[in-house]
Amino acid sequence: MIDKTKYITQREGIIFILSAPSGTGKTTVIKGLQTVYPDIQLSISFTTRTRRAGEIHGRDYYFVKSTKFAAMKANGDFAEWAKVHDFFYATPRRPLDQCVRGGRDILLDIDVQGARKIKRNYPQAVSIFLLPPSWRELQRRLALRGTDGKETIRRRLVNARGEIREIIKYDYYVVNREVKTSVQVLKSIVEAERAKTFRVKRWRIEPLHRQ
Repeated sequence: MIDKTKYITQREGIIFILSAPSGTGKTTVIKGLQTVYPDIQLSISFTTRTRRAGEIHGRDYYFVKSTKFAAMKANGDFAEWAKVHDFFYATPRRPLDQCVRGGRDILLDIDVQGARKIKRNYPQAVSIFLLPPSWRELQRRLALRGTDGKETIRRRLVNARGEIREIIKYDYYVVNREVKTSVQVLKSIVEAERAKTFRVKRWRIEPLHRQ
């Protein structure tokens, strides 16, 4: 006899953190993951840097003046903030709390400093580090972007070495040799984390009615 029952669960939302050195291909991987999981909300960070060509306020970042950033920080509006490459970046607190309470997942594209702070404040967050296939490939990708001068690229490579040393503090790592494969690995991580029983707040088992 076939057991015709269905399981209804109500779980908390998951905060996914994705960190990577500049030039690793993080933005492309995130877009690929969003096509698989359009229900995962992307956290939009605040930053004091100026907009680059093609960037849109409210879609890529919230671009604000230093005075506005400082006021929001003082008001406790940020879950984390950090200074990176001479500019400030921060994750707004409210979307994180709303998603966790409402059972919706949210993805944070943040650096290692921010990831440390989020894990401290939200211990159940899931941290993932995206690695380049090799150091030489990272250098090549940074040069091909054509958006930075030699001194900026040199500084980004120095920072990348320090960031990679933090990988042991992350829950998972993914080597981005090919975008499609990397997205599939991330998909496996998402499914595994969604299936963890400690995230379930309420269980209900119901029989299926005959048609």
